[in-house]
Amino acid sequence: MPDILSVMAEMTGLRFVCVAHVTDSSWTTCAVLDQIGFGLQPGDELDVRTTLCNSVRAANATIVIDHVSQDELFRDHPTPRQYGFESYVSIPIHDRHGAFFGTLCGLDPKPLALSESKTLKSLGLFAQLISRQLDAEQRYLDRNTELSDEKATAMLREQFIAVLGHDIRTPLSSILHGAEILLQDGGDERTRIIARTMQRSGQRIARMIDDVLDFTRGRLGGGIALDAGPVLDLDEALRQVAAECQNEHPGHHIEAAIGMLGIVWCNRDRVAQVLANLLGNALRYGRKDAPVRIGAWVDGGTFTLTVANEGDTIAPEKLGKLFQPYWRDDERQPRRGLGLGLYIASEIAKAHGGTLEVTSSDGLTTFTFAMPASLR
Repeated sequence: MPDILSVMAEMTGLRFVCVAHVTDSSWTTCAVLDQIGFGLQPGDELDVRTTLCNSVRAANATIVIDHVSQDELFRDHPTPRQYGFESYVSIPIHDRHGAFFGTLCGLDPKPLALSESKTLKSLGLFAQLISRQLDAEQRYLDRNTELSDEKATAMLREQFIAVLGHDIRTPLSSILHGAEILLQDGGDERTRIIARTMQRSGQRIARMIDDVLDFTRGRLGGGIALDAGPVLDLDEALRQVAAECQNEHPGHHIEAAIGMLGIVWCNRDRVAQVLANLLGNALRYGRKDAPVRIGAWVDGGTFTLTVANEGDTIAPEKLGKLFQPYWRDDERQPRRGLGLGLYIASEIAKAHGGTLEVTSSDGLTTFTFAMPASLR
């Protein structure tokens, strides 16, 4: 808008030009180029009754005066005397809905030839450009407002989920404790079957709650926080995860090549969680007649963990979406979780200053988690 005002002033000779928002009760400067010391700044107001812009608004038509003293209509008008101008132009500006917004106006103490057709046509084009600029700015503000509202709603929803997750833990703990007592006390076979079912279902709900809380912590807190330190038995923790997953999935075969890792600077439980999430994904989507292979080693100061399974090749355009929360490859298949496992694993990798990447070709899909093995 400043550029438009500058070109308008140079083309017409007017030394004061501005864009004003005009209503039936107010006149407010939006943008101004003042070379005569008129004294108005953006945001300043005038009594709309003392301006010719009030007449422009009422008639929705341009007013142009080359020389007030020689103009039969305006030479005795109080406005030119009050503001001390001899030449004047005011052109309507409309908003995107066609409603009157205000005026593009200019004035000068000296008479100027403003009523020439070429000049008026150019000024009309300037007014249209300003209209489009106002429209673009309003759309930008509307989008920002909508985005802010969506962010606020999302934040409130995630806060609610976090609180709900915490509140569910208490009754869930009671259910798991009751199932454990039933298993310890013996009872008939039917009671033990029900207790084991309660225990497995409760543990599954607990894992889902943990995933939701990790998700909300990551979203609300700018990432998953963790306490890292020197871990001497990370290899043992990873073997334990592999053994637990094998017990839970007796129909699959897991091959683990986990070397002696030595001391690794990390959060032991979180790295074990990465393996559990990657293994759960591999067992869910891999072929049952092909083993899921785990590798873990330290080389050149870098800890590397890999999980590979055979199955359908993942299309390249889908690989980047795997770490998005709630994303699934096939919407036709029933969801067997919240769809947060890979997202949380990638967030844990970031929290360790590492990366989690995936490749898929010729029926082999491999996830690779790499991070510094020592504090740098």
